Parts: sequence; structure tokens; C-alpha cells
Amino acid sequence: MKQFKTILLFLFLLPFVNANAQEGTKIKVACIGNSITFGYGIKDRIKDAYPEQLARMLGEGYEVKNFGLSGKTLLSKGNAPYIETQAYKEALAYNPDIVIIKLGTNDSKDFNWVYKDEFKADYLRLLESFQNIESKPTIYPCLAVPVYEKGRKISAEIVTNEVNPKIREIAKEQGLKLIDLYTPMLGKGKLFPDAIHPNGEGAGEIAKIIYENLSGKKAVLVDQRFPGKKTEWKGFTRFDFEFDGKKAFVIEPTKAIPGKPWVWRARFPGWHTEMDSILLSEGFHLAYLNTNNQFGSPKAMKSWDRFYKYLIRSHDFSKKVALEGVSRGGLFVYNWAKMHPELVSCIYTEAPVCDFKSWPGGFGSGIGSEKDWKTLKEEYGFKSDAEAKKYDNNPIDNLEGLAKAKVPVLHMISLTDSVVPPKENTFPLINKYLELGGIATVVTCTEGKQTLHGHHFPIETPRLGADFIKYYSKPEAKPLDPSAYHNLRNGLQNSQIKFEHEKKGRVAFLGGSITYNGGWRDSITNYLKDRFPETQFEFIAAGIPSTGSTPGAFRMERDLFINGPVDLLFEEAAVNDATNGRTDEEQIRAMEGIVRHARYQNPATDIVFMHFVDPGKMKLYRQGETPKVILNHEKVAQHYGIPTINLAKEVTERIDAGEFTWKDDFKNLHPSPFGQGVYARSMIALLENSWVGPAAEDDKIKSHNMPEPLDELNYDNGTLVDITNAKINGDWKLVPNWEPQDGKGTRNNYTNVPMLIGEKTNKGKASLTFVGNTVGIAVAAGPDAGLIQYRIDKGEWQKLDLLTNWSRSLHLPWFFTLASGLENKKHTLQIKIAEKEDPKRIGNTCRIRYFYINK
Repeated sequence: MKQFKTILLFLFLLPFVNANAQEGTKIKVACIGNSITFGYGIKDRIKDAYPEQLARMLGEGYEVKNFGLSGKTLLSKGNAPYIETQAYKEALAYNPDIVIIKLGTNDSKDFNWVYKDEFKADYLRLLESFQNIESKPTIYPCLAVPVYEKGRKISAEIVTNEVNPKIREIAKEQGLKLIDLYTPMLGKGKLFPDAIHPNGEGAGEIAKIIYENLSGKKAVLVDQRFPGKKTEWKGFTRFDFEFDGKKAFVIEPTKAIPGKPWVWRARFPGWHTEMDSILLSEGFHLAYLNTNNQFGSPKAMKSWDRFYKYLIRSHDFSKKVALEGVSRGGLFVYNWAKMHPELVSCIYTEAPVCDFKSWPGGFGSGIGSEKDWKTLKEEYGFKSDAEAKKYDNNPIDNLEGLAKAKVPVLHMISLTDSVVPPKENTFPLINKYLELGGIATVVTCTEGKQTLHGHHFPIETPRLGADFIKYYSKPEAKPLDPSAYHNLRNGLQNSQIKFEHEKKGRVAFLGGSITYNGGWRDSITNYLKDRFPETQFEFIAAGIPSTGSTPGAFRMERDLFINGPVDLLFEEAAVNDATNGRTDEEQIRAMEGIVRHARYQNPATDIVFMHFVDPGKMKLYRQGETPKVILNHEKVAQHYGIPTINLAKEVTERIDAGEFTWKDDFKNLHPSPFGQGVYARSMIALLENSWVGPAAEDDKIKSHNMPEPLDELNYDNGTLVDITNAKINGDWKLVPNWEPQDGKGTRNNYTNVPMLIGEKTNKGKASLTFVGNTVGIAVAAGPDAGLIQYRIDKGEWQKLDLLTNWSRSLHLPWFFTLASGLENKKHTLQIKIAEKEDPKRIGNTCRIRYFYINK
């Protein structure tokens, strides 16, 4: 039996070995599959999809092509059959020596799996179609990789229990070597960020499994910074690859300078490379996309758009690019620059075509090219010379946007050029550009031998061109990483498990006006709904302007828990705690009370503290100091393992780094829409970093550790007490539907509501009997707010002024803590109106919306 297994393995590897022995011919490998083969979701799928990583391991003797298409099914009656695609036809025509088939994941969707009885026949039909092609390839069926989340359209259960067993059975019956991608990928859910598609690392693991099955050798990944074939070019590293069906290359500098500035060549990339070598030696990247014979057409510009987005998104190139166009390359660089002036740092050209009527049309004094003119008309869709002549978007046309953006241009020309005459190209463009306020330079090249009717000429000053590009390609300040201002501590695993496994969740936002207003909160709710599309959320907006942590601690029962505990709580109070003058002791008691109260309700509640920005905090950070309120809040967060986001420090340092300004962009401690976006992006970054990959199927929600309190007198059982519980006499009265008569502003829930009101000095009292260690009053402190006296258990009377710094224009909700540190037993609070000490005072009123106590 052992001998039989050895022979069998040799037979499986034989096509691989024999094919490799054929000198001068590459072994062709076709990768058939769905989005997992295609590389969906991978930052640089052209480099890191599994077929590309496999190709690098196999080496020079192999050519691997990716024929994967997203969403495709093996089933011919599925919603998107692979056998009906152009990719399938191209794979057959490719005549591969090896075929790797990885299909079946999308078949597990319920509306596809109704045809499960046809899966085997359809699979055999696919196998037969490849077995019948001329190359007679060796075929390797693959088991589908695991699905890491139940309850999705793609079914983990069906993939595991039905699809893969069918594939295993087919491979066995057909005598084909099966590649098991399922078992080795179990327990690797973090490599599948959306539970279905591998990231680049996950695709590398798949490539290694396939390589080892093909070669019988241990797989070692071959990493490189760009896709394609790696070669040496004038002392630098060049990568040639296919993009959008066209040849492309990137040349990287020995050491890239910050911001990754780059030059994008259009046409004739091997012509006059001295300037390119200078720029590469000084840290620039060089890129090229072969759109030959497209003459800067709209179709070519779409390819350019895609290539630009690829380099920006997958390789973090600078958003502004220096364009370099030689001869007909002028059509490309100017047409693209006019479409995207904000993305262009500068334009450098040599003998540029600026009007195709001059060349290749030949309708002026130039020589023209009949063959190229015919090709151009076909590319643009012109039916006649007359139609082409009427075209009004040559480089010399519509330069207003480019000039307004102040994109500098430099033309190197020969005055004897009769192929692309300057009088019909450079001069009219430059004159128009200058008249529009653009920045333009023309350098006439007169030395050295000039050929091809003056169109080919030496560049006398390549250093000048390099300096021009360097000067105008100043690296943009790279945005600071929000994660530098996050502290994940014990993380947010419970809420992720709840949202993914139970498909429901309650998310609350507790804070002041920055939470109350629209903006970042809306972005977070939208993010959560997008991140967990099958989860039924209840969002609780519990922001009340002007309130900080003390009001928050006492209103949780009313505002957060009326329908039950929450799973994820966002809390902010750093702005109002400092502005409202809360003491360090009050801040810690309130923030700790919020945490403990939430986790009494639900020990698994995840909480995030956010420290918002204001000018005072910015000033302290610039002096090298951390605001005391943030230290207080962080002390509580550290004690309970709560994640925090220091937006105060982040905004300060991003402004100081020149990313934006307070005056023109952020505008206020109540952020502009731009500022709301800054907040939202940072918060989403924290959530993304907390929820890397899906929760595993066996992950369980765990209670958070509840340590001993920092302060025994924290407000962990804070609650509001209805004013009807008070006993009143004398002038005091209960007004059932109070509203101000002075035209001053109010806050929600503090107008057209019941109020307990006292106005006359020493005319009666309001008394509340309660059980607890803390007591206070929540009042509407308006322009007529007065002085009160209060006492606990018939102790000494104490005086309190209810007028705040903001009361002159607003009936402001304000929480006054009258006593804390009491024995947790029955007490009686008494309140009376005190005598006015300032005759200029408008009034002397006390309006109580609630009492509050900590039980």
C-alpha cells in the first residue's frame, strides 16, 4: 500500500515535472473561480490575489492567469453561471497545461442551491470542456474555503456539509487530485475580514497550499512591492504587469521620499530618460500605462482613471501626479489633466501634440500621418475629416479649469520641428494658457543634432526638467493616523459577537450638544448598519446640549435603559465637564458611575469614551500639557479597560501638521460638517481596529471585569426623581406645563413640561425625602435664576446661586449637586428662596425639573 501511494503521488506530479522539462516553453496555469480567485477585497489584488502569489512562487518557467470573476456559480442554473462568461471562453482558448478550479461558494446561496441535484453534472460538464481542449491539461478541483459567519446569503453550513462533499466525491470518481483549501484554512477567520473573502495574507495561504499540491515542495511566499515581472532598469527596480488588459510598469526609486511623489509618462517611455533617472535617484516613482494608438481618446482616459486610482489606493502614491508627455503623449497628458486639474502637480512635455488637426491630421503646415489619422478617427468614432475637425476638446481647447488650478506647464520644443510645428501646437496653447492666468514656460532646444524633420532633438537641460517637477511636486502632508489617538484597552469584542451572532443590538450615544447635533453620530449609525447588514439595531440618541458627565450619570435610567440595557455605549463629556466647572472629584464620580451603572444593567456592555476638542484643550496641548478633564476621564477608562478616542489631541495635532485649520475648516467646538467628518473617520477607524475580521462561531459574550471602585461615592445608581415626590408649602407651586414668557431660548425637555417653582424669599419650602448618598436638583437656570438656601436633615442652611454664565440668554438645564458623601439611608432635603443680594438681578426664581439622587 505504501508503494502504491508513492507511485500515485509521482503520477500526480508527473505533468508538472514533465511540462517543466520542456525548454523554451512556459507551463500555462489557468485559475478558474469566483471572487476569491479574482481577489475581491484585497488592497492590491493585481499583486496579492492567490493566482498572482502562486505565479511568483512557481517562477520563470510558468505563466499563471487569473480567470476568476466575482459572484459566479458552478451551477449552470445559478444566478451567475461561470460557463456563460467571457472569462470561461478565454480560459479555454488559453490552452492551459494546468487548470485549478475553485468554484462552489456562491452556489450555497439558497436561491442557487435549489438546483443542488444538478451540481455534479454541471461540474463534470466543466471538467469535460477543459479535458477536451488541445493542451489536455491536468485539472485540480479545489474544496471551497470556510465561510466564517452563519446566516449570510452564502451558507457556511451548505459549503461545509454539501458543496465540499460533492466536490470531494467528483474528484475521487474522476481520478483527479483534490486540493483541500477547507481544512488548512479552518481557524483562520482573521484572514477573512468579511467572513468570506481572504485578505492578501489569506490569499497567500491559499497560494501556498496550491503550490505544495502542484510541486510537492514546501511553499515560501515571494513578496514584492508591485505586481508582475521584476527586472533591473538603469540601476533601479522595474515591475512590468498587465493592467486593464494593457501593459504597464512601475519603476521604484532606491529610497522613496515621503508622500510618494511620482511621474506618469505618456507614450515613448524609453525616449529621453535622463530626466527620469534623475528623479528616480531623488526618490520619485515612475509609472507608465500603454495606451498606444488611442491618442488621448475618451476611452484611453477611462483606462488612465482606473490606473490612477489603482496606484493611489493600492500603493499610496501621492494624489497629485507630475505628467510627462512626449510628442503624441501631449494628447494624453493634457486631456487627462483638464479632466482632473486638482490631481496634477505639473505638466512636462517634449514636442507635444496639442491639436490633432496639426498632427496626425496634417491640415496645417506640418507633415501629418495618414495612417495615424485614420487610426485616430476610428478611436474617437469620427466618421469623416469634417467631423474630426469640428472636435472642440483638443489640448488647446478648454484650458480654463487647468489655468484656474494654477497647474504649471513646461514645454521643450525645437523651432525646426515640422512634424509637430510649434506654431500650431505649443505656441497657441501657451498663449491661451497665459491669457487665462496659467503658469507656463517654454524652452527652445537648439543645440545638438536634430533629426526626423526637427521632431527629434537632444534635451540640453534634463536637470532643468527634473527641478521643475521636483519644485511643483512638493509632497502633500500625509494625514496623521487616527489610531495614534486611540487606546483600545480591553476592546469591543462583546458588541461584535452580539451584532454578528444574535443579529440585534442596542447602541446608545450619551453626551452634550456635540452628541445631540447631527453629524458624526449619523455616520456611526450608518457605518454600523453597513458593517452588520443583517443586524436589527436600536439606536438611542441621548445627547442633551450643555450637559456633561454628572447629568449623564443621573439620567441613564430614563434616557438609556427604558427599553432595557445597551450593548454598545458611546460617552462624551470632556468639553462640558471642563466648561461647566465640574471638580475633579465630580468628574471621576460621574464617569465611574456611568460605567458601573451600564454594567450593572448588562455586564457585557462595551463602552467608548470620546474626548472632544475645544480651544482651551488645544492651547494646553500646545503647551505640552494634558487637560485635567481628559486625565480624569482616562483614569476611569484605564481602571475599567475602556477604549478611548482622544479627538482633542488628534484635531490639535492635525491642525498643527497643516492638514486643515480651525478657522476655515473645523470652525467651532460644535464642528462644521468637515469637522464632523474628522470625528466620524477617527471613530470608524477605532471600530475597524477593534473588529478585525469576523467573530468566530464559538466566540462567547463575556462579562467585563468589575473592579473595586475608584471612589466609593461614585454615582453608580443615579436616578432622576419626579418633582411630584416633593412636599411644598408657601409660595412654592407645581406648574404643569411651564414655558418661558421672556422670549429666551430653552432646551428640549425643559419647556412645556412640569416645573416646581419658587420665587418669593422665605415664602415656604420645597422638601424631598429620599434614600441615598447624593442629592441634587436639575433646574432651568434662565435670566431670572435666583439664590436659594438648602439643608439636609435640618442641618445648617447653605446658599447657592443658580445663575450660570450662560443664563442671560437661555433657560439652561443645569444639575446642581447639593450633597454627596451622605450615609446611604433616609434623608430630607429642604429648599427655600434666599434674599437677593444684587438689586440689579432680574429675578430670584428657582425652577426645578427633577431632583436626582444616587441610591
